[in-house]
Amino acid sequence: MNIIKVKDYEEMSQKACSLLLDVVENERKPVLGLATGSTPEGLYRNLIEKYEQHEVTFEDTTTFNLDEYVGLAKDDPNSYRYFMNEKLFKHINIQDENTHVPSGVAEDPKQECKDYEQLIQEADRIDIQILGLGLNGHIGFNEPGTSFSSRTHVVELDESTRNANARFFDSIDDVPTQAITMGIETIMESKSIILLVSGANKAEPLARLVHGEVSEDFPASILQTHGNVTIIADEAARTKIDL
Repeated sequence: MNIIKVKDYEEMSQKACSLLLDVVENERKPVLGLATGSTPEGLYRNLIEKYEQHEVTFEDTTTFNLDEYVGLAKDDPNSYRYFMNEKLFKHINIQDENTHVPSGVAEDPKQECKDYEQLIQEADRIDIQILGLGLNGHIGFNEPGTSFSSRTHVVELDESTRNANARFFDSIDDVPTQAITMGIETIMESKSIILLVSGANKAEPLARLVHGEVSEDFPASILQTHGNVTIIADEAARTKIDL
């Protein structure tokens, strides 16, 4: 794993933007794996800025998001489709049909997982996958105990994950208990992976990722075995790792 040391969140976001744009500019039809939540927001702001400055075009880009809450429609302000539209898609020239987020209101969630997985396979692998690091080591919504051989599936959300995401909802009771998430093996098939880690609360998980054993009890640990992982971590997140 390559670790890029940055000062703060903004520098992390700028560096991630630069790495992502390298792929967009050099691949004929780039395929991006995207994440939601507060961690990648700065990255998306930077991408929009580069687009508005006419430094990049996304007209031939395809995207796949990691996950979506079960039970939330795409126009629900707390859905990840809504988040992506507001934070990135509607501000750049990407074609809507090329942006993929699992449906949280599919009549058959398991079939939705199969269909989503099929779309990813037909795209011939994700060129670059953006990940955040959960406090319990989850990547996507793959909670501790998830098989490393998992494909896109429905997951029961850990209480720690629901509590961490409760700030986006009116109350913890409104946070969905299930989500559809890209599986760990699907994520690991990406050609390259960027893991964004910012803030003091991520110091312990980052230390476990870097120095701990590879175990399904800490899903992010599988990244140790990928041949092309770049971790971009700010000063606050690096306080417990030995570099």
